This record gives sequence, C-alpha cells and structure tokens, in this order.
Amino acid sequence: MRNTALLTTSLSGYPKRSGKVRDIYDLGDRLLIVATDRISAYDVVMPNGIPDKGRVLTQISAFWFQKLAAVVPNHLISTETSDLPVDCRDEELAGRFMLCRKAKVVPIECVVRGYLAGSAWKEYKESGKICGIGLPKRLRQCAKLPEPIFTPATKAETGHDENVSFEIAAKQAGQDVMATLREKSVAIYTQAADYAAGQGILVADTKFEWGRLPDGSVILIDEVLTPDSSRFWPADGYKPGRDQPSFDKQYLRDWLDQIGFDRKPPGPLLPAEIVQATRQRYVEAYTRLTGKTFEWE
Repeated sequence: MRNTALLTTSLSGYPKRSGKVRDIYDLGDRLLIVATDRISAYDVVMPNGIPDKGRVLTQISAFWFQKLAAVVPNHLISTETSDLPVDCRDEELAGRFMLCRKAKVVPIECVVRGYLAGSAWKEYKESGKICGIGLPKRLRQCAKLPEPIFTPATKAETGHDENVSFEIAAKQAGQDVMATLREKSVAIYTQAADYAAGQGILVADTKFEWGRLPDGSVILIDEVLTPDSSRFWPADGYKPGRDQPSFDKQYLRDWLDQIGFDRKPPGPLLPAEIVQATRQRYVEAYTRLTGKTFEWE
C-alpha cells in the first residue's frame, strides 16, 4: 500500500481547471479527468489526502460506466495509458484518469434516493416531504423508501448544493430535459442498487451528472456510483432508526464532528489512523462491487 497521497497534478501545455478532487485538462476535442487523492468534507478540502482514493474513484466509475453502457451512453473513452497523447503519459496518473468526450454540463445534480438519510432525513422531519415530494408518515431515519425518488439539486460553485423541486429544476434546465434525466436517473439507480445489494452494499442515495452532446442527446458524465457521490451501507449491518456504518466518507465526517470542526476552511490535518481507516472503506467498496482485488494494495 502506498503511504503518500497525490494532491495535485501538472501537465504542461494543456489548460487545467481543478475541483475539490479532480484536475481536468482540456485536450482539444477531449477531456482528461484525473482523480487526485484530495478529500473534502462539508465542502472543505482537507490538507492531507487519502492514498489511492483517486484510483478507487476512477476504477469504480469505469466499472459502472461499462456495466450501465447498455442502459445509457456515457462520456468515457478510455482509461488506458496507451490512448493518451504521449506527453500526458505520466506514471503517477496510472489508474486514476479517464479520457472522456466533451459535453455541455446540465447544471442540475440528479439525486436519486432509495433510503431516508442525510439532508433528506432532515427535510422530512421538518415538512414530511423531500423536494416537494410527499412521503408516508412516521418513517424512521434511514428507512427504505416505498420506491426510489428523484430529488434534484442546484449545482453550486462554492458552498452547498441546494435541494429543489422538480419544477424549479425544470425552469433552469428545461422541462423535457429534466423529464428525460429523471427517467434515466431512476432507471440506472434501480439497476445499480439491485446489483450492489447482491454484493452486500446498499446504495442509500447517489447523484448523477449529465451532459448534452451537440446533437442534443444526453450522456452520463463525471463520476458514477462512487463513495464520493453516493451513500454506501453494508447490507449486513443495516438497521433503520439510526445512522448506518458506511463505505463512504461519512466516517471522516463523523470524526470531524467529534473534534468539533466548524465546517469552515482550513480543514484539520487528518491523523494517520483516520487516513488509513478511510482508505480501507474506499477500497472495500471497490472490492465488494467489482469482485476484484484492488490492484494498488
């Protein structure tokens, strides 16, 4: 196992923009999306990362993109180093990049929820609804919903994304587009959640991002069904009425809450035991979902 985390990348000669986790390079007609080992919680990037986290995210996304390709098209072209331009073949990028088609991003986070957790649980307690969708009374925390629900959110450049009703999302992105994305998002969540349950993982909720090609068609972009974009719970430990153990970064959030982190930058330096325990959860999510040993152990 590697003990160092890759926090940034640098490829000279290509325009670069960086998000909380990814460095994105413009290769002209394609994008090179590199997942670093940075980790954020409460929208704050921590000063040290989680070794190989970017590889886990990339390998899980590649797994799902391939598995769901028959249901929805996506932006992934290749994860093979030999398909990169020669001057981009940096050894430290191995396993952590996706070469992708370009698409115009639809400015809505397409969230699908199968269980009542996180901000949805908070909203339900206050109003009995989630994003304007009425739910049965007296549901418990982390209860399985009668059926998956589509709860869009606005994409924020900084700060928290905001849950919105379907109607508000449709005003921003277009009625027909949002109707299509709702149908596609629920369909792939349902298929993925059924598969994951057979591997011992409950997908409590997840968010999808979509892009539009020049011909107007939509494709799945960014990452998909990873521990960063989803809540993954071990099925054998599931018990409604309380928080669930998880394979995602909830473990890190819980530690930050325990130390009284005020959710404002800068984040605290993560102790070695928190780093290793977080990494272990990410890797276990990969091995459970794919049935493969993580190559970089």
